[in-house]
Amino acid sequence: MIDPITARTWGYRLLFSALILLLAFFQMLPLGGQAGGLPGADLTVALTFAWVLRRPSYVPVPLLAVLFLFLDLLLQRPPGLGAALMIGATEMLRSRRDMSRAMPFPFEWALVSAVMAGMVALEQIALGIVVVDRPPLGLALLRSLFTAAAYPFVVVLSHYGFGVRAAAPNEADALGRRL
Repeated sequence: MIDPITARTWGYRLLFSALILLLAFFQMLPLGGQAGGLPGADLTVALTFAWVLRRPSYVPVPLLAVLFLFLDLLLQRPPGLGAALMIGATEMLRSRRDMSRAMPFPFEWALVSAVMAGMVALEQIALGIVVVDRPPLGLALLRSLFTAAAYPFVVVLSHYGFGVRAAAPNEADALGRRL
């Protein structure tokens, strides 16, 4: 017999993986292919941050590494850079999990926005060091801004649509800090 907590955790991990792959599929579709248009929000980043801040056990580091390395290869980005940036950002957010649990949503939103801007800066620096063509800084920041604007909607969808809620302090203690 499988423990219900373990079954639920693995179910949400599968759901997260399916959502990331579905979003990757939509990123690959040639929708709105006009050159020079505004970049869309990176919903994979917003979804990952929302889930990491609410239920870190649903998105473990090995799962993130595999999914975002796959996205790097699939979307023809520098292999491993996006995965490394995502792992660094999510680990920084995980380390502030206890603080963010008591934080009002506007402060959480500002923290996530700052982390996204930091990811853009680190990506630009890393690509500059290895002398690879970089996306224009303005477009990268604009994409980060649109992702930050979409973050509240992703949080609401995660909360009400998928049931990913922050663990209450007594629930986290009862589960032995597995969340």
